[in-house]
Amino acid sequence: MQLSERAKQLIPQARIVSFASWKNLHSDEVIAIFQKADDQGRYLTDEELFRLEQLIPDSSATLKQVRLLREEAANLVTQSREKVLANFPKITEPGHDLYPPERAQACWRDFWHFLRCITYGIAGKNTQFTSPEGLKNMQLLYQELQVPLDAMIYGLEQLKTASLEQFSSQEQDLLALYFDHLINALKQFSEA
Repeated sequence: MQLSERAKQLIPQARIVSFASWKNLHSDEVIAIFQKADDQGRYLTDEELFRLEQLIPDSSATLKQVRLLREEAANLVTQSREKVLANFPKITEPGHDLYPPERAQACWRDFWHFLRCITYGIAGKNTQFTSPEGLKNMQLLYQELQVPLDAMIYGLEQLKTASLEQFSSQEQDLLALYFDHLINALKQFSEA
């Protein structure tokens, strides 16, 4: 899939999370752990989760939730993808929004990254984990690439549903806040 120069410029700037606003919540050491994982585009490792448990008071339960979401990420993304394909049955066919297959793969990869960023928010106990500037660049990137926003929002909602099913109803109420924050941010893309 050939990317425009504009898309190539926007990709590194379209970072969902920013830890700049976390300084009033966490130490530099904690932020550095999150920043390293985000810079590498990966979920937090067991070693990092263990270290965060030592550094963030009363974080044991949330870090277990993060570990479970990380371990289930591939399954959760698959479930979300299947729901998107069922709800938008022609979306991957020639002439439609997620064709050729590379376009579809990029969108499924975005679901994986959405969940990754949500786990950072959960681990850091910060429901406002997104970067306004990064999201603005992501909006511009999605416009440039003509990403089907309705399908992406639907997929993220399905990712929320599949993820929350892993937890008790009490945990679901708290965890939903992190998913809703990102869902609402993506909904703003269509209103701008």
